[in-house]
Amino acid sequence: MATIEDFRKLEFRIAQIKEVNDHPNADKLVVLILDLGDRQKQVVAGIKAHYSKEELLGKQVVVVDNLDPVILRGVESQGMILAGSDENTLAIITPTKPLKLGSIVK
Repeated sequence: MATIEDFRKLEFRIAQIKEVNDHPNADKLVVLILDLGDRQKQVVAGIKAHYSKEELLGKQVVVVDNLDPVILRGVESQGMILAGSDENTLAIITPTKPLKLGSIVK
């Protein structure tokens, strides 16, 4: 079990998807360029089977902003976007109203 202190270590922020690129070494992954208002970051996400590039471009998402970067199949990922899933569907977590980029999610 995670404690509330563990949860508080994570920083969730609102970002907007500015670019969507195919991952060069993986069929199910995309490389996203996210705008957090004061900076951009690159995130690798396993959402290619569920969203077209057109659906993703411009979408506001929730990103875990303070994860250590990792290399996923040769490409650096500097965070993680949040999504929910069940047996058949994957859905990116998005705000129901537009928010200022970089806004804290709490």
